Amino acid sequence: MATLADGGSDQLYIAPESFAQFAGFITSELGIKMSEAKVPMLQGRLMRRLRHLGLQTLEEYREYLFRSGEDNQERIHFIDAVTTNKTDFYREPQHFDYLANIALPNIFSRHKGRHLKIWCAGCSSGEEPYTLAMVTTEFLKRQGQSDFSILATDISTRVLETARAGIYEESRVDPLPPALRATYVLRSKDQSKQLIRIVPELRQRISFYRLNFMDKDYRIKDLYDVIFFRNVMIYFDRPTQEAVINRMCRNLNPGGYLFVGHSESLTGLNIPVGQVASAVYRKPL
Repeated sequence: MATLADGGSDQLYIAPESFAQFAGFITSELGIKMSEAKVPMLQGRLMRRLRHLGLQTLEEYREYLFRSGEDNQERIHFIDAVTTNKTDFYREPQHFDYLANIALPNIFSRHKGRHLKIWCAGCSSGEEPYTLAMVTTEFLKRQGQSDFSILATDISTRVLETARAGIYEESRVDPLPPALRATYVLRSKDQSKQLIRIVPELRQRISFYRLNFMDKDYRIKDLYDVIFFRNVMIYFDRPTQEAVINRMCRNLNPGGYLFVGHSESLTGLNIPVGQVASAVYRKPL
């Protein structure tokens, strides 16, 4: 999941009007409100871009960022710079237990033999969609099936590159149950590197795609049986949460499941899903 980073430096001055323009762009593009308390974060995060571009001040960078219109590729680098991603393999394991023991059996009993489709929205650097692929593969093995695919989306091109490669530090897979590690994780032949890679059978199941949840049209045609949209909405205000969930649910099959973060609540929102478990929602049949 792409979220605003904390921390930074106050070494570079940023004028109030410049911060207001940066903040307005972040809100319009990411749906995230930025208070003036985030000034040090913005300063620190943009210093690397200034060095890369050979610019001396944030004012020069502001002019560079906004002068070329909406097609300016620097805007993608800006979004990458001001976002960070917190994710883990097997994060919030209760959800994966629910997926394997309740959601997938319910879907499978109604649509046995149909291609199963899962959408990991806010996939960050890939740990979540790869976990989904492991759990889904294990479930389908027990049914004598193997037909599924996963769409994984994020706004950050930087983390999508990591996700596509499927290469991680070895310690990253520690949260996985031993059986999943043994089956779906390859260790580097050079043990000094302490790297692992997800097996190609899983990597081939996942398509990674850049998507901005603020877009009015997600340009996604498929319908999905399961959507994981966890720990993203905490940065949105309530109207934005409602709008995004409604857009997302256009691509959720009747009877399909929506998983959100345990710290997130959809209570009071006018949305086409109802709660069936902690942070789990289902679209009526």
